Amino acid sequence: MQKLFKSSHNAAGTLLVVLGLWQATPVIASETWHWHGFVAQGLMRSADSNFVNNDGAISAELTEFGLNSTWKLSNTVRLAGQLMYLDGGNRFQQGGRIDYLFINWTAINDMDWQLDLYAGRYKNNHWLYSATRDVAITRPLIVLPQSVYFDAFRDIAVGSDGLAVTSTHNLNFGELELNWSLGATPIPKEQSQRVISTFINGKTEQDFVHQFSVFLRPAQSKSQWGLSLLDSDFNYRRVANDIFADGDFTVQRVMANWRYSEQDWELSSEVFQERVSVYGFYAPGTERTQFGWGAYLLGSYNLSAKSTLYLSHDHFFANKDDKKGYLLPQQSGGLIPAYFGYQRDTALGLSHNIQPNLRLKMEYHWNTGTGRLGPNVVPDTVVNRSRHHELWAVQLMYWF
Repeated sequence: MQKLFKSSHNAAGTLLVVLGLWQATPVIASETWHWHGFVAQGLMRSADSNFVNNDGAISAELTEFGLNSTWKLSNTVRLAGQLMYLDGGNRFQQGGRIDYLFINWTAINDMDWQLDLYAGRYKNNHWLYSATRDVAITRPLIVLPQSVYFDAFRDIAVGSDGLAVTSTHNLNFGELELNWSLGATPIPKEQSQRVISTFINGKTEQDFVHQFSVFLRPAQSKSQWGLSLLDSDFNYRRVANDIFADGDFTVQRVMANWRYSEQDWELSSEVFQERVSVYGFYAPGTERTQFGWGAYLLGSYNLSAKSTLYLSHDHFFANKDDKKGYLLPQQSGGLIPAYFGYQRDTALGLSHNIQPNLRLKMEYHWNTGTGRLGPNVVPDTVVNRSRHHELWAVQLMYWF
């Protein structure tokens, strides 16, 4: 029983915090300063994969606690930040982090044009859910489609240290939003082990990430259309007795997105093609490039004023020219099975508002393939021995 259910004391403690916060003041605010918070605790299990843990036990490592604040320094300048604690099993590095901390200057703000500049650890505004995935209550699912929102990459994708610009224009044909950013994110050793390999001992750095996106919301339309571009370089530097060599990685992505909203239902989708190049790392002089592909369709329907049903289907191929992964066993000498070359996930979820600021979410995922289980540069073939794996999660969320 102890093996089947882990971290029960942590879960109970967090739930007590939730119930205690239930009596707290919902929002602390003044004319110049606002702060909010949220806490979420749940249970999850994935019996045949390392997504949650390595032994398939029910886990209470589904804890999220955040405090965010905005301080208005003047009519055009504000300071904003969020302190976050996460415990997500194998999905995230456990502990606290600063998701974002930036100064925002609104350089232009009139009826037809707003221009904002950000400096510091800015938020990623380039994908449909990238700017809201850090807050449990704003995500449609507990576990977002992994083709785009790869959890092992979460802290790198949420925000970066650098500069960002957002420009919104109200035109005759609709609203046009342009986003640009350039920065980099520190990568602790534990996180690089979750992304690259559990066997690495060296240091991984992100040299830069350069992104641009455009969103169009046509006038008199219920749709939004978008396109985003990403270019990023990483490097790995080995240490003594390291089994890997020095290496450099390039990731480039083109992604299109779409959202359609009605009063009681909504559909959203993102489709991308990604180029991943590796120079060195496996051995000095190694060069490898492949193009991955991913897409998902996510729908929601309001069953009532308090309950919402979610359904999603997600596809990912590590190599779009080898969708069934047949080349992997050949390239690895039979060490990596073909099912590490792809992953398909169908998810069904239900959200219910118990109180205006207390929500319960439940969901179930049916997966085929392990291409989006971390680490994905040198995959874990010991734990992930099954082509099929299922995941369920339930989470109680409170915000104030």
